[in-house]
Amino acid sequence: MEHIKIGDEAPDFDLPGDGGTRVSLSAHRGKIVVLFFYPKDDTSGCTVEAIDFTALKPDFDAAGAVLVGLSPDGVKSHDKFKKKHALAVDLASDEDKTTLERYGVWVEKSMYGRKYMGVERTTLLIDRDGRIARIWNKVKVPGHAAEVLAAANDIG
Repeated sequence: MEHIKIGDEAPDFDLPGDGGTRVSLSAHRGKIVVLFFYPKDDTSGCTVEAIDFTALKPDFDAAGAVLVGLSPDGVKSHDKFKKKHALAVDLASDEDKTTLERYGVWVEKSMYGRKYMGVERTTLLIDRDGRIARIWNKVKVPGHAAEVLAAANDIG
């Protein structure tokens, strides 16, 4: 597992996306990218987070920022999730968890004393040169999308 830091070049990826698309970081070079890693489609926190980012999408667009959500769920799950909640963010599928591991967000978690592997909810703000400008670890969802938008406007 790599530990990425502010100032590092964000590792590129090319993953299957919702709607039969491909999602890659290099395709967005020259734009600000908000890359949010989330544990699972259609669970309470993940749904609120994706809806909050969707609600602010016009503001992210105005800041020149692209929104990409990434989880280990498959494309069919992403398609269902996106349609059910009218999401306006790109969703990338990392079923083999290679990208999640490269970014250091596939971690051992613990709930009720049981240990398991899962995604640590993390958001990265990647600048126009492909470098990591901000990192939010162990994200708490309420107010998060607005905080990320403010940071995107700062580097705009």
